[in-house]
Amino acid sequence: MQYTIKSRIWIESEGHVFLGEGRIQLLKAIAETGSLSKAAKSLNLSYKKAWHLIDSVNKTSKQPVTINSTGGKGGGGAELTDYGKKLIVLFDDINKNCWNFLDEQLKKLETI
Repeated sequence: MQYTIKSRIWIESEGHVFLGEGRIQLLKAIAETGSLSKAAKSLNLSYKKAWHLIDSVNKTSKQPVTINSTGGKGGGGAELTDYGKKLIVLFDDINKNCWNFLDEQLKKLETI
């Protein structure tokens, strides 16, 4: 019989979610599309939901993660700050290390 471990990680601050897989996906989509609206659409999120997620991350982080420009004739946009880009790399690294650890722990089942 083959077993797998399932797990999701997130980082909290003062009891509220700061970063998790969904917020990281949204940040990556903003980086790819240059727009919160386009990023939301690509993830099948409402603009309002996406805006609230990014607002929450920005309010909880040490530094802003996005730079937003308001709409107008040319339309608005959003881009990640260097800090936002570093958060993505860090979260992905933590997540990868967590999965590697869990895979190693799962091997213990073979020994009993």
